[in-house]
Amino acid sequence: MDVLVEGRPTAVPEGATAAAALLLAGMPANRTTPVTGAPRLPFCMMGVCFDCLAVIDGVANRQACMVAVRPGMRIARQDGARLAYRDDQA
Repeated sequence: MDVLVEGRPTAVPEGATAAAALLLAGMPANRTTPVTGAPRLPFCMMGVCFDCLAVIDGVANRQACMVAVRPGMRIARQDGARLAYRDDQA
């Protein structure tokens, strides 16, 4: 099945996670840390470390290793900290 990783179609096996899709797409990093901007990739693949945070279907701060892919899913990098409330976007 195909998902979009940073807008590029990426073929992933059925039952794979969004984190696996990021790795299959060859992303150099799926997020950057809020303080130093250090790049991160999925690490534990079981929901413990939070290094796999990504924007999935427009929702930031999702643990990509815990989200099963579905056709047409949109997965994007998460850069730095996300805003806690929409009102903070002023």
